[in-house]
Amino acid sequence: MKHQSKNFLFGKDEPEISVDPGIKRQLLGYNDSMMLARVTFEADAIGYTHKHPHSQVAYVESGVFDFTVGDETSRLQAGDCAYIPPNVDHGARCIEAGVLLDIFSPAREDFLS
Repeated sequence: MKHQSKNFLFGKDEPEISVDPGIKRQLLGYNDSMMLARVTFEADAIGYTHKHPHSQVAYVESGVFDFTVGDETSRLQAGDCAYIPPNVDHGARCIEAGVLLDIFSPAREDFLS
């Protein structure tokens, strides 16, 4: 296995990296096959439309988001999820400050460099 996180990761100890204005990402466990990222958004922050070859599930831990997958947009709040197939355009606008848990398969190697 090329990449693997520690077995135990403590949120208070793991670095948060600023990825866009009002958006910070924290990696909370991964190997080559999968990855969990905790992404914190300030209100009005925009996760710009993009695509990647990974499958993704975005779970809304808190806050309110307008989430777009392909040509569909839906308002998601705590407890809701979006599934993003590989190579499909997607993005999110944060309506009320919150946190997304993003699960990727396989792992996002670009997040590890």
